Amino acid sequence: MKTYVPDNNSTEQNWVVVDASDVPLGRLATLIASRIRGKHRPDFTPNIMNGDFVVVVNAEKVALTGKKMDQKVYTRYSGYQGGLKKETARTAIAKHPERVIEHAVFGMLPKGRQGRAMHPRLKVYAGEQHPHAAQQPTKLENK
Repeated sequence: MKTYVPDNNSTEQNWVVVDASDVPLGRLATLIASRIRGKHRPDFTPNIMNGDFVVVVNAEKVALTGKKMDQKVYTRYSGYQGGLKKETARTAIAKHPERVIEHAVFGMLPKGRQGRAMHPRLKVYAGEQHPHAAQQPTKLENK
């Protein structure tokens, strides 16, 4: 059985910018996760990281449908007794909107060494500005 080894031309990673304004969180996260993983490419191979770098802007304007703003709860645990912290999606977006998108996307990436290596490919910013203009990212349209 012959294994696939990509040449240098097929492993180029692009930079894309996604605008999160008024896009449902789940649809945005699936678009970003598949882009980071490289599933949009015709030469997708699960064990090779050939996805894109994704820059998300306007994270504070992401939409949640239904009553999720008040009913969705993010929890974290410090490890100590009584150390369970809970916050709703409304307060999480108000405090740190970047983490809400990161949490949704990281849950859709593979668990393990390769998934942890994909985490730095996601750059999320609350406002319109981002410092990645030197990479010449292309704008990705949300369908």
